[in-house]
Amino acid sequence: MMDQLPSLSALRAFEASARHLSMTVAARELHVTPGAVSLQVRDLETALGVRLFDRRARGLALTADGADYFATLRTAFRLVREATAALTMRARDTVLTVTCTAGFATHWLVPRLIRFERAHPEIDLRISASHRMMDFQRDGIDIAIRHGLGGYEGLASERLLDDEYVPVCTPEIAASLGPSPTADALAGLTLIHDVYRRDWQLWLLAAGATKVDATRGPIFTDGTGAYHAMKAGLGIALMRRSFVEKELADGTVAAPFPMGLASTLAYHLVYPPAALERPAIAAFRAWLFSEVSHMPSEKPHHP
Repeated sequence: MMDQLPSLSALRAFEASARHLSMTVAARELHVTPGAVSLQVRDLETALGVRLFDRRARGLALTADGADYFATLRTAFRLVREATAALTMRARDTVLTVTCTAGFATHWLVPRLIRFERAHPEIDLRISASHRMMDFQRDGIDIAIRHGLGGYEGLASERLLDDEYVPVCTPEIAASLGPSPTADALAGLTLIHDVYRRDWQLWLLAAGATKVDATRGPIFTDGTGAYHAMKAGLGIALMRRSFVEKELADGTVAAPFPMGLASTLAYHLVYPPAALERPAIAAFRAWLFSEVSHMPSEKPHHP
């Protein structure tokens, strides 16, 4: 009896050759040369002390010993593959990859993640913060939070969080405006824009301002840049209320004009139709809607 098992590479070479009855085909499958497969099979025969193949002009034929060994080895390889797949699936179900914009990740999602981690310590959450529209299968994404009108072809889409823009600034700037300022008081302040400069125009129109030039002021490529400029005291920015909820509550950011600007756009939770069969994805979805339901300015869209 052998004290040690044959090498795995020799066993794989024999199993593939026996399955195809061809060392050439086995070599292509294993990405090695036919000569390497032949050498590994001969080394296996030498180690076992038996002949596994009859080598004939038209190809290979298993000997009786080879057929018995192949039947057992094929079962063993199948069991290894099934065990590996099961283990990989269990490991994968504890990893959840989420994609969203950098602004949503920074201002809304990340500050709340400690509660998700406490509720689900078994789930390893990975955040892919990007403005690029990512592909679920190609990019390995499990669930997405996308900003738009909803209705993504071939995907489930649920309205998660409505947009409402509100002018915000530092408490010092708010104090300089005095109590209950009118929208025209913004004429003396720097308007901070992200790439959607039209948002200020819409807000000023809705607020009845007549003396404010909505086209002036610095432009940032995203809301995060505008937020940091506002926090640094550069001026006043239009921010999604949900992004500055905590700062408004603790007084580090002020909203001197309480009127918000509603938008037809919203944040939607997007995922492949069968995704909720995975417990990790279902748990994350339930947690998101729970977080939204506890926001003072939001009502959950989820029943």
